[in-house]
Amino acid sequence: MNTATDADGDLSETDPELLRARARIYDLLAACLDGDVETLVTAAENGDFDRLSSSLPVELDSEPLANYDRETLSVGYDNLFVVPGPHYVPPFASAYRTDPAIDYEPDSAYHAADDGELFGEPAAELSRLYATAGFEPTRGDGITDHVAATFEFLGALAAAEADRRAVGDADEVDVLRALQRRTLNQLGWLDQFHKRVRETDSVEGAFARLVGVARTFAAWDAQTAVDPNEDDRPEIA
Repeated sequence: MNTATDADGDLSETDPELLRARARIYDLLAACLDGDVETLVTAAENGDFDRLSSSLPVELDSEPLANYDRETLSVGYDNLFVVPGPHYVPPFASAYRTDPAIDYEPDSAYHAADDGELFGEPAAELSRLYATAGFEPTRGDGITDHVAATFEFLGALAAAEADRRAVGDADEVDVLRALQRRTLNQLGWLDQFHKRVRETDSVEGAFARLVGVARTFAAWDAQTAVDPNEDDRPEIA
């Protein structure tokens, strides 16, 4: 088990302390992306994002998020991510696929020619990953590939890896690392999601900033913390 620091004194990506910091950031982002505006504003006001990011080599600039009214943010969240309408931006991966696997009724709120389908193939893949880990998301309104549910899962995996490394369970660590890589590979849609939120967010860019923080963190995690070049030995059904 590698818990050493690197040459610059930073924590190794496999140190349980860093893994738990990653888990806390994913949990915080999952809550915020699930519409918990109280958590969002309180975390920004208290400097929670800054304290968490200080333990990682990635900058999470969320200071402006503390300047927003909670009621305004709540209405803005619903208009962007909950209620289909002129400002709606779907917060789940299947909406960004043009090859839907399932047909839905034309009047479905989540059906659109350019927006994929609710519960498409990305949701099915994530469901398989969740089942492998025995995980049931509490975030995302039951939409398996909702960004909040996926971040909640990544937080649970990072926390579990920290626990297994602490007791030297190498086999389980390998499985957890593979699950994290597979899950992060499902998040390429965040680029499109962030672009659309930036174009649509009418609450002075509050949610564009939040999604930008989430996208930045997930990209860093995929490239650095969970090395995509690691030997992905465990087979995941």
